[in-house]
Amino acid sequence: MASLKNVGALTLLLLLLLSLTVQTSGKEDASGAGSKCGDPKGGSEEKASALKLKVIAIFSILIASILGISFPILLQGMPLLKPDGKVFVLIKAFASGVILATGYVHVLPDSIESLTSPCLPQAPWSKFPFSTFIAMVAAVLTLMMDSFAMSYYKKHGMSGAECEYGDHIENDQGHSHGPGHGVGVKKLDDESSKLLRYQIIAQVLELGIVVHSVVIGLSMGASENASTIRPLIAALCFHQFFEGMGLGGCILQAEYKARTKAIMVFFFSVTTPLGIALGIGLSKVYSDDSPTALIVVGVLNATSAGLLNYMALVDLLGADFMGPKLQSNMKLQMWAYVAVILGVGGMSVMAIWA
Repeated sequence: MASLKNVGALTLLLLLLLSLTVQTSGKEDASGAGSKCGDPKGGSEEKASALKLKVIAIFSILIASILGISFPILLQGMPLLKPDGKVFVLIKAFASGVILATGYVHVLPDSIESLTSPCLPQAPWSKFPFSTFIAMVAAVLTLMMDSFAMSYYKKHGMSGAECEYGDHIENDQGHSHGPGHGVGVKKLDDESSKLLRYQIIAQVLELGIVVHSVVIGLSMGASENASTIRPLIAALCFHQFFEGMGLGGCILQAEYKARTKAIMVFFFSVTTPLGIALGIGLSKVYSDDSPTALIVVGVLNATSAGLLNYMALVDLLGADFMGPKLQSNMKLQMWAYVAVILGVGGMSVMAIWA
């Protein structure tokens, strides 16, 4: 539960950070009047039309998010959708492709666009590829967090996790009731180690998605261009639904208790609508091309891109395709690749509108 509380705290921190960014950017625009950067866009009719679309977007994206992340969890009782079933493997491969394309085709280009904007000073922003560098560092830090978390919990027995997840972790001293009971170092068997891996993957993946979701929500909420928002609604609904399926599959494999699943579903579902609402409330002072807003959003997007790309390639696709299930079944492996290509292709096409 501590990790989930950290995700919630991070979400609130991001919202506060972006709120402060909005206020700062408003001051910059006031002091920099006459510059094309930060100029208001759209008339009153355009803004009214955009507001209606943003309200529609809040509810549409909320419903799509809930359906997507809940789909694997609610239908886990169906034989076809069991975590060890072939259909589940294909659905997860498709959703992993969506997450991979989100990082490479959507989030990273957005970061590059922000950090190479002509509204930023030439030095240092146009002199060094900050977006790809930050994404690379984020991927390495994700690997470190992944590795250290596994090592720590294997060494110290993850006593807190025992209380929450039940009987998945065993003591290497068996059921001894001697004076050393509960004191010795606990050892995870293969199944417990695999379960712990799934739990870490689910939490780190949700962390990356939450960061990205808040940013894209804020951007849509602050936009006053109805013609831009209209296609974005459909694209983001598609994005949230299938990204939610990928995360929901990870949550299902992690075998969390109902309360923990509900918390993770809640945070995934509300972050984008919450970001949109924040953007609407602060749209009068927010300028998406002010220097402060460009830097903060660009850095957050680059960080999210590195995290999502690592998770998609290493923890989702790499782990599944190099695992015994797909390695022992070439036909299933080929269909899984088809599913990945469809997920990557579908999400890439969405980049035309979003």
